[in-house]
Amino acid sequence: MTNGDWRIGVLFSRSGVTAAAEIAEANATLLATEEINAAGGVLGRAIQPVFYDPQCSPKKYRELAVRLLTEDGIKFIFGCYMSTARKAVLPEIEAYRGLLFYPTFYEGFEYSTRCFYTGSSSNQNAVQLARYLIETFGKRFLLVGSNYVFPYEYNRVVTDLVTRARGSVADEIYVPVEATRRDFEKVVRQIRKLKPDVVVSNVVGTGAALLYEAYREAGFDPRTMPIASLSTTEAEVAEMHPEIAAGHLTAASFFETLDTPEARRFVSAFKRRFGEAAPVTASAEAAYFQVHLYAKALEMAGGNEPEAVARHLAGLEFDAPQGRVRIDPDNHHTELWSRIGRINAEGKFDILWQSEARVKPDPYFVTASYDDWMGAVQSRSMA
Repeated sequence: MTNGDWRIGVLFSRSGVTAAAEIAEANATLLATEEINAAGGVLGRAIQPVFYDPQCSPKKYRELAVRLLTEDGIKFIFGCYMSTARKAVLPEIEAYRGLLFYPTFYEGFEYSTRCFYTGSSSNQNAVQLARYLIETFGKRFLLVGSNYVFPYEYNRVVTDLVTRARGSVADEIYVPVEATRRDFEKVVRQIRKLKPDVVVSNVVGTGAALLYEAYREAGFDPRTMPIASLSTTEAEVAEMHPEIAAGHLTAASFFETLDTPEARRFVSAFKRRFGEAAPVTASAEAAYFQVHLYAKALEMAGGNEPEAVARHLAGLEFDAPQGRVRIDPDNHHTELWSRIGRINAEGKFDILWQSEARVKPDPYFVTASYDDWMGAVQSRSMA
């Protein structure tokens, strides 16, 4: 270690069920620190990331967070993918008075003064995707997810949206986080029996490929009944044959195929550093820009006292690859852009729709825009 470096902790798994997605986040974190250091660091000092592999275990996440906060003397931690990991780490962050930067899309319904949420919450993706699905395919949904907190909470939001649009949920099925092929036999049977208009999946990690494979083998057609999934990103698609994933949908703040100068520069730098096949996901993009936001706040604070850095993060903006983003000072979530993508035959996302402006975070899902959109959907359906 070089004396005087700004040391940060990085907790992303390199093994386990969601390793593919977490490796992308770890890579993006490293890329951001290297860029900042190449430009002279912060206040003349380099940022030094200290990486640990929690192996997708909430217990190990907690143990390694404590190690960083105590033995390593590091108060700034960047990481976590599944909500079970974040919920394991956050009490330790609060107890040891550190800060957590969390880049993964999640279910919302949480706030901590010691956490900055740079991934999207439900009002920044669930509303937009549900609207597109209802208008394009129909109002009868079947929900399937991994058995942990995010899928339950997200499916609750989707159920509310569909119900308010005078639609229905045909079934809600959960499979183990470490799912096997057999776990999806019931899912296929129910899809065949109930014939929904769309399947909404919150199956994470290695289970995603198993679901899409079972769907294709059953002969279902994504042109008329697609799988729509926030948790199927470029990282999961890279684990499948392109034809298995083709035609299915997701919503995200960023896609690797986004055609803007900032996005192209980021994706090009990422692939030069980690290989042409390395997937660039929305969570990786958030992992990247949150390091830049930290660096800006650190410079403004003039030191690495967590409370001082947090004060400067509130309201801070940055020209991220997805577009200019802003930390909402009221809830520590991030104003992000919203986009819907469909997987093409090459395993890349074609962007079908994007918001005209960034979407203010509403992690508790209580703003008027919610009811405004539902009224608009009902009006169109009655026209």
